[in-house]
Amino acid sequence: MGDRDELQTFLAENPGTTHCDVVLFDLCGNAYGKRLPRAHMAKLFDQGSPVCAAMSLVDVQGNTADPMGYGFSDGDPDANVLPVAGTLVPVPWNEGLAQVMGRPVHAATGEPFWYDPRTVLERTVGIVREAGLKPVVAAELEFYLIDRERGEDGAPLPPSSPATGARESAGKVLSLAKLDEYQPILTDIEDTCRRQNVPSSTIISEYGAGQFEVNLEHRDDPVRAADDACLLGRIVQAVARRHGMEATFLSKPFSDQAGSGLHVHASMLDADGQNLFDDRFPQGQTMLGHAAAGLQATMAEGMALFAPNINVFRRFEANNFTPVTKDWGENNRSVAFRVPVSSGASRRIEHRIAGAEANPYLVIAAVLAGMHHGIENRLDPGDKHTGNAGAEIDDALPLTPWDSLRALRAATVLPRWLGEDYPAIYASVKEAELAAFFALPSRREFDWYL
Repeated sequence: MGDRDELQTFLAENPGTTHCDVVLFDLCGNAYGKRLPRAHMAKLFDQGSPVCAAMSLVDVQGNTADPMGYGFSDGDPDANVLPVAGTLVPVPWNEGLAQVMGRPVHAATGEPFWYDPRTVLERTVGIVREAGLKPVVAAELEFYLIDRERGEDGAPLPPSSPATGARESAGKVLSLAKLDEYQPILTDIEDTCRRQNVPSSTIISEYGAGQFEVNLEHRDDPVRAADDACLLGRIVQAVARRHGMEATFLSKPFSDQAGSGLHVHASMLDADGQNLFDDRFPQGQTMLGHAAAGLQATMAEGMALFAPNINVFRRFEANNFTPVTKDWGENNRSVAFRVPVSSGASRRIEHRIAGAEANPYLVIAAVLAGMHHGIENRLDPGDKHTGNAGAEIDDALPLTPWDSLRALRAATVLPRWLGEDYPAIYASVKEAELAAFFALPSRREFDWYL
C-alpha cells in the first residue's frame, strides 16, 4: 500500500495539486484507471479505491470477451486498487494533476489478481529470486512522431520538421542534425521523464522518418523497469501532443519505413551481486550461453506476447534488422539475442524481438522466464552467428497472429513462470480481438473482390 508520509510530503511540495490519477496497464499495455479529487487522495492511500477487475483483460478497444469467465460470467466484480509506494509524481502536461501507479487486489483478501500483467511479472521475478538470482533489466523503446492530420483512408503522415517546416520523407539514423531539429520535443521528453522519476538516458534518431529511440537505465527491480517503459510511452505521447504532433508505438505505421521495437537488456546476478555473465570469470560465457539458449527455447511460445497484433508481424522481414531466426551473436544486430559490446559487470543479452506496442510487463516476464529456464537446465545455444542472420526467415517460427496464439496455448515452459492459466487467458483475449478485427469488411476487400 502507498505510504501516507509519501502523500503528505508530495502535497507539501506540490500545493497546487487538485486531482490524482491512479494508473494501471491492461493486457494490451494501455493505461486505464480513475481520477480522484485531492480530498479523496488520503482515502486512496489508506484504503485503496475500487476499479473493475476485468479491466486487466480487455482487448485493444477496451472490450471484454469474458475470457475464461472473467468479465460477465463472474458478475464483473471490482478490484481494490492500492497505490504503489514510491510512484506518486506530478503530471507536467496537466497542471494540478498528480499520478500514482496502482495494483489491483481482491477486496476481501488483499490477494493480487493472477491475470494482472504487473502481477504476472511479479510472479516471474519471485520465482527467479527464489532460485538465488537477481535479474537486472532495462528497456529501449522506438517510436514515430507523426502529424495530427491523417492521409488517405486514415493513414498516418510523417511529421513536419519543427526547424524547417518540411514534411519528413526519410530517416537519418544517428543523425545529430535531426536531434537538433527536434530538440524542443526531445528535451521536453527528458525533462518530463526526470519529473516523473523515469530514468531515461540516451536518445537517438532512428532509421524511419520522424522515428526516435529512448533508452532507459538498468534496474535491479524488473517490475519497476517495466513501469518505466509503460510510463515512458505515456510521456512521449503526452509531450508530442503538447508540441502539436502525435506519437505512435505501432510497430509499422509506414510500410516502407523501419519498424519500431521494444528491446530488453537483461543480465542475472548471483546472491553476492556478481553478474553471472561476467566474462572475467571462467563460467561467465557459459552462463550467458545457457541464458541465450533458454530464450531460443521459449521464442516461439512467447511470440504472441512479443507481437500482440497483426501490424507487429509486418516487422518480421528478411534483411531488416528484425529477428527472423533464433540465432544469437556478439555485437550483431541481425540476431534475436544480441550480446552488446560489453564486459565484466555490464555483460548482458539484448532481446530484440518485441514490437514497440507490446506490453512491457509481459515481454520482460517472458524474457526472464526464458533466461532462467536456460540457466536452470544448462541449455546449449549452439554457435554464435557471425554474419547476417536475417537473410532467410526461419519457417519454423510462428510469424503470423494465428500461429503465435496456437504456440502460446501449447506452451510447456512459460506457464511455470507466467502462471499456468495465463497463456490461455491471454490467447482468449487476442483471439476475440482478431475475430472482431476481421468482422468488418475492409476497403481492400471492396477494391479486390467487389
